[in-house]
Amino acid sequence: MADDAESKGESPSPLPKEATEEETPDTNSDPSLFRYVKGDLFTSEIYKVEIRNLPKFVGFNDLKKFLSKHGVNPHKIKLFGRQTFAFVTFKNEEERDKAMKMVHGMQWKGQVLTVRLAKPKADPILQKRKQQQQQQEEEVGGDGAGGPPAAKRKEGGDEEPLSVQIANVVTPLWNVPYEEQLRRKEQEVVAVLQRLAKEIGNTNKGMLPWLFAQKEKYNKMCCPLEAIRPSPTQTEYRNKCEFLISMGADGQDKTVGFRLGKYKGGSCAVVGPADTCHVSAEAKKVVSQFQEFIRATPYSVYSPETYEGHWKQLTVRTTRTKQAMAMAFFNPQKLEEKELDELKASMRTYFTTGEGKDSGVKSLYFVREGQRTSPNLEDLPCELVAGDACIHEELLGLTFQISPHSFFQVNTGAAEVLYSAVGEWAQLDQDSTVLDVCCGTGTIGISLAKRVKKVIGIELCQEAVEDAKVNAKLNGLSNVEFHCGKAEDVFPSILNSVVSPNVTAVVDPPRAGLHSKVILAIRRAEHLKRLVYVACNGKAAMNNFIDLCRAPSNRVHGTPFRPVRAMAVDLFPQTMHVEMLLLLERIDYDAQQKTTDNPEEKAC
Repeated sequence: MADDAESKGESPSPLPKEATEEETPDTNSDPSLFRYVKGDLFTSEIYKVEIRNLPKFVGFNDLKKFLSKHGVNPHKIKLFGRQTFAFVTFKNEEERDKAMKMVHGMQWKGQVLTVRLAKPKADPILQKRKQQQQQQEEEVGGDGAGGPPAAKRKEGGDEEPLSVQIANVVTPLWNVPYEEQLRRKEQEVVAVLQRLAKEIGNTNKGMLPWLFAQKEKYNKMCCPLEAIRPSPTQTEYRNKCEFLISMGADGQDKTVGFRLGKYKGGSCAVVGPADTCHVSAEAKKVVSQFQEFIRATPYSVYSPETYEGHWKQLTVRTTRTKQAMAMAFFNPQKLEEKELDELKASMRTYFTTGEGKDSGVKSLYFVREGQRTSPNLEDLPCELVAGDACIHEELLGLTFQISPHSFFQVNTGAAEVLYSAVGEWAQLDQDSTVLDVCCGTGTIGISLAKRVKKVIGIELCQEAVEDAKVNAKLNGLSNVEFHCGKAEDVFPSILNSVVSPNVTAVVDPPRAGLHSKVILAIRRAEHLKRLVYVACNGKAAMNNFIDLCRAPSNRVHGTPFRPVRAMAVDLFPQTMHVEMLLLLERIDYDAQQKTTDNPEEKAC
C-alpha cells in the first residue's frame, strides 16, 4: 500500500481506556484542579481523546482535513510541535465515540493510528495557585522569608500603572507611531505574499515561468502589493466590544472591563476601559453606567473557578448615528423566575427613566448564560428588555440594521475604505453577478448592488441573514437575495445555478478561512473568473490561497487561479492585526497561448 494511502487497517489493539494526562504529574493527583468538569456544564474537555502514532510533520490543517474526510467532526485540535500525537475534543459523547471507532486502527501515510480517552486539562487558575503555594512553601522552608523570589520581583519597585498594563494587553502598539504601525503591518502582508509565491511554485509547476517573472518584479512576492490603506481614525474606532465582569485588578468588586491576562495563564482580574484608546467614548459611557447598576444589585460576579455567582459579560455595540446596544450576560443559577423578572424590570427602569437614561442605550438585552449545553453563544436565550430590537449604522451612504449576534466590521470608517477597494477591484458592470460569501448583514453585497445585475449572499447566522434582507429593503434594492446555511453546504449548488457572463465572488470568511468544500466548488466553476478574498488573517488563509492556485489533481478540479494584486487595510489600529485584500483571477490558457504565438502582440 502506498505511503499516502488512507484506509482502515487491522486494529493494533482494543481501544485503551484512558490516555496519560498532558499536564504535569504533580498536578494530576489533586481532584480539585478538575472540578470544572461537571455533567451539567458544557466543556469539550469532557469528550477528549488522544490520537497517537501520527505521521511525521503532520500539521493542524492536515489532521483536520483527514478527520473531516472520514466524517469526524472535532471541536478542538491540539498538536505539540513535531510530536506524533494530538489531543482532540468533541461537542458530545456520540461524536467522540464515533471518532474513536472510526480512527482507531486506521492507516494514514503508512502509520497505524491509535486512539484512547484522554483526561481533561487542569483548571489553569487553580493550577497556578497551587504552584504558587508550593513555591511559597519551598521558599519559606529554604530561607525563612516569604514573598516572591528575588528574580520575580520587579526592578525599581512598583509595577506599571494598570492603565499601561491593560493598554499593553488590548492595544499592544499604543505607544508606536502610527506610520511605524502601518510599516509593520505591510511587512506582515509582504511575508504572506512571499510565502504564497513559494507555495505556488511547489504546487503548480506550470506557473513557474510566470512566477519567476513576478518574483523578480515584486520583491519575491507573487503579485504587486499596493500601499497600505490607513484607518481614517486611529483611536476610539471600535463599534463592538465584549467586556468581562469580574473582580477588578484594583480590588474593586463587580468591575466591567478587559481581562488583564488570559484565563489559561491564571488571571481573572479585569481593568475598566476608561483609559483605553480604541474604545469609543459612547461605549465607555455605557460601561460606566452599567457598572454602577450591577454594583447596586445584590448579585455577585460569576466565578469561573467555583461556578458560583451571576454577572458574566457585557457586550456593547455603538454606531456613528449615536445609537448603542447593550447585552448583559447573566448566569441565573437557581434564581426563581420572579427574581429574574424583577432584575430585568430594574434594568429597564435604570436605563429608560433612571440614572442610566443618558447612557445612549437604545437597545437593551438580557442574555441567560447558565449551564451551557452548546459552545455557540448564538444559541443562548436573548431577551429584549428595553428599546428597539436593532440599531442602525450608516456606511457608504447606505443604512444597515444590526442585531445582537450579527457580524459587522468593528471599524466602520476603515470598512468603507475596504469595501470601496473591493468594488474597484471586482471590475463590475450591469451584467455582473456577485456572490457574497460569509456576507454577515450584507454590507459588501449591498454596497455593490447598484452596479450589478444581481447579488447573492450566503451567511451562517440566521439573525444576520434576516438583517441582510431588511437592509436590502431599507436601501431600495430588489436585485439582492440571501441564503442561510454553512457556505460549504449552500455555495456549490448556488454557484452551479448561476448563469451570467460575468460572475465575481467576494469572500470575507472568519479567521480560519473558507471550508475546503467551498474552495473546491470555486475551482470547479469555470464560469467564475474573478475572486476577491478579504482575509482578516492572511497566514490562516494560506491553505485557501494555495488550493485556489494549485495544479489540477484528483482532489482539485478546474483551472487554477493566480494572484493579481494585493493590499493591506488597517482596520485595527494600535494592534498587530491587519485586513488583507487579495484579487485572484482564473488563468486563461487560450489567451496565454495566443500571446505566445504572437510575440509582436506581447511586445505591445
